[in-house]
Amino acid sequence: MEYYYLCLFAFILIGYFIVTDSSVAKGFYLVTKIIESKYQLAKWWLLHNPANPVVKYMIWRRSMNLAKKLQREFDARNKE
Repeated sequence: MEYYYLCLFAFILIGYFIVTDSSVAKGFYLVTKIIESKYQLAKWWLLHNPANPVVKYMIWRRSMNLAKKLQREFDARNKE
């Protein structure tokens, strides 16, 4: 028996239980929501963790741009 037949049978069996039993459908929905929230948490952590060098560079670049902008404003006020 090929591997994809076994996977197809498993998906059909799971689909049958989801369609016929409402508690299994609710459980499946909640499990997918948990998996989705764990994925979002991991994605957020990778994109916002300051230990990540890419994020560290993005924070540094944003800070330097803000510092340059503020320096220009302060210089403009001091010239007046």
